[in-house]
This record gives sequence, C-alpha cells and structure tokens, in this order.
Amino acid sequence: MFDRVAGRYDLLNSLMSAGLHHRWRERAADIAAPAPGDSVLDVCCGTGDFAFELAGRVAPNGHVVGCDFSEPMLDLARDKAAARGAGAVRFEWADALNLPYDADRFDLATVGFGVRNFADLDRGLRELNRVLRPGGKLVVLEFTKPRRPPFSTFYSLWFDRFAPVLGRLSDDPEAYAYLTESLNTFPAPRGLAEKMDAAGLRQIRYTVLAGGIVTIHSGIAG
Repeated sequence: MFDRVAGRYDLLNSLMSAGLHHRWRERAADIAAPAPGDSVLDVCCGTGDFAFELAGRVAPNGHVVGCDFSEPMLDLARDKAAARGAGAVRFEWADALNLPYDADRFDLATVGFGVRNFADLDRGLRELNRVLRPGGKLVVLEFTKPRRPPFSTFYSLWFDRFAPVLGRLSDDPEAYAYLTESLNTFPAPRGLAEKMDAAGLRQIRYTVLAGGIVTIHSGIAG
C-alpha cells in the first residue's frame, strides 16, 4: 500500500494534517534537540521531510540515516536530497522490526507518523531502544485520538467522514480506510508511554498538540 501511495504521500500528509505536519515535525525536532555532530536514525522516514529537518541541526559533522521499507518512498527521499544538496542524509531500506544496525550505534532515533504502522509495536520499540547508545534519545511523533470536544468532534468529522469521501474519490480507497483504522486502534498517549517503558526506555515524557490530535513522546535509552 505504501509503495502505491508514495507519489501522493506528501499530499496525503498535508490533507490529513490540514497542512500542519511540517510545523509538528519542527516541534518534534526541538524536543529531540540533536547536537552538532550527532548520529541520528529516522525510522519510517517516508519521503524524508523529518530526516532533512534533523540533518540541518546536526551539521556540520553529524549525519542522519533515514530508513523505510518502501523503496518508492526512499526513491522520492533521495530525489529530494539530490535537489537540496543534503549530503548529511543517507536513505536506505530497513525493516523497523529488525533494524540492520549495531546496538548502541545512534545518539538519537526518531519516528514521524510511523509507529502506528508497526506490525508489532512492542518489538519495534525494543529495536529502537537497542540501536540507541545508553543515554540516547527516542522521539516519536504520531497522530492520536482526542478525547474531549471540540477537538474530538473535529477529529470525528475529519477522519471518520471526510477521509472516507477522499477515499471514494481516489484510485486507492484502501489507503484512506487504513489511515482511519490505524488511528482508531493506536494506543492513547499514556498507553504508548507505558509501552516505551516496557521496551526499556526511561524518563518518558509526552507533549500533546492540537488539542490531542498529535502527541510527541520522548524517552532515554537505558
């Protein structure tokens, strides 16, 4: 499915976030607070926007590896990197549940709008913790389901009614249906924090944005 929607992925993000996804990535990067020279892994990097935001912050001597399991997404990310001259970013294929990196390798790991796509969330979080050096940071940016009006009302109208209409008008309705289903079944912010704790992360905090539509979690590798 992600291979099929790769060419429309950036547009889909803009539609689903009302154009705010770039601002949310900037806020997540602020919380991640990478230092110049840091080594960063951006998992489920998609077309590369979060990786580029992070690369600008680890310059001049740091580097960012963006990984994804969709080659068409990675092709688009590489095209963007070439157009920007972003030499500090490398994009490569990887399975988030079996990352091909040594333990204790990275100073920072991030996932932007990707953990809800893990086939096994607990295993994916353990893998992220494994590749971080002791004291390294994990930052997760993800949509969540607001619980209180007016944002819960907006969420219901946007994702339960507007997204299916977009799906019926598109040539890939499965993608829009999946988006709504994945959001409805994803853990609430406290639940994700508990899973991060169970995966071995410590000092877990989360920041709720947009009235509960988006949450940024962070944790420190033990």
